[in-house]
Amino acid sequence: MTDKQKLSIVTLCGSVRKDSFNAALLRAVPGISAGDFIFTEGSSVADVPIYDGDLERLSGFPAVVTSLANLIREADGVLIASPEYNYSVPGGLKNLLDWVSRTPDQPFARKPVLLQSVSGGAMGGVRMQHHLRQIMVFLNARVLARPEVIIGPAQTRFSSEGDLVDPPTREAVRLQLAEFASFIRERMPG
Repeated sequence: MTDKQKLSIVTLCGSVRKDSFNAALLRAVPGISAGDFIFTEGSSVADVPIYDGDLERLSGFPAVVTSLANLIREADGVLIASPEYNYSVPGGLKNLLDWVSRTPDQPFARKPVLLQSVSGGAMGGVRMQHHLRQIMVFLNARVLARPEVIIGPAQTRFSSEGDLVDPPTREAVRLQLAEFASFIRERMPG
């Protein structure tokens, strides 16, 4: 498969923690995928200022937001991996989505999106994914419904070095990525 046939995917991580399991999952994804994708890391949620309508009105969009919006518009899809905070989407990720969704030619509209979550708890971030799906529906994104990747408890799936070592979990991620490639290609023109 040539690079021209590969699908471009922007990755977004909902965590800024140094030893984030969600960031570790995103690092593992290229090695698990069947070579269908070229992954590009999007802006860190830590680099995006808190949304402020006055700031938008007076100064326009921050450069980090404009850059990320352009990256998403040009990509074939978006992969979001995030922990669950208080039964929902982390504030930093929600803030990033709020900013990007306000840019002209809203980048998430009709964009294929894949969700993944990792948590130290047994439920693996399932409630966060539920809320994130609701947000993406409002943004008119095309979220892959199944298979889902909801990983928990993280400490039993990743090594102390942050490598995804659990074979059934790696296989679940591989199957989801293969389905995402088909999901995107089915929606491509021509």
